[in-house]
Amino acid sequence: MEFTGFPVAALDFYDDLEMENTKAFWEAHKQVYLESVRRPIEALAAALAPQFGAAKIFRPHRDVRFRADKTPYKTHQGMFVAVAPRTGWYFEISPRGTRVGAGFYEASGPRLAAVRAAIDDDKSGKALARLVRRYEKDGWEIGGDQLKTAPRGYTVDHPRIELLRHKQLFVGRPYGFEADALGADLVERVRTDWEALRPLLTWLTTQPKPEE
Repeated sequence: MEFTGFPVAALDFYDDLEMENTKAFWEAHKQVYLESVRRPIEALAAALAPQFGAAKIFRPHRDVRFRADKTPYKTHQGMFVAVAPRTGWYFEISPRGTRVGAGFYEASGPRLAAVRAAIDDDKSGKALARLVRRYEKDGWEIGGDQLKTAPRGYTVDHPRIELLRHKQLFVGRPYGFEADALGADLVERVRTDWEALRPLLTWLTTQPKPEE
């Protein structure tokens, strides 16, 4: 299956879903989702798989069991290529267009402690700080939930306190509706940007050393 891009109908579908997030709307427009969103993202995943690995394409239904917001469907479609638990490359299409990113999106206590220990270490921590500065200089956005103060065991004047505060850390950028954000050229843009993010994932999978 060759990737030929996302049709405008994909954006229209999510625009409308944001306005009417109901089972009735979904059932009436399910074929639009399958043809304009699901099939193109499966083709995109297949095109990227030889270089990055198989992607998980997220289900469209929300898990509302423990949420106050009971709207049943996600208003975006994402896919994720894992290189470690909850760590890897990400792609998304939504009413705001497309975007890419990479990083770790959730960490257990021991995993997060290992990441912070690697940030604290002068050699590995400075290497990550250099990476992050380079991404920022190149126009990437640095994201992820952060503590408002220093994590336990670290001081607020630590030279890498901003990185230590992260409970998640990901680097990404929106493509929006640019010429190569939706069409057939999108696959090359994602491929280039995911490759640019590989050093971040290499750091995240080699530098943190969980305690035995």
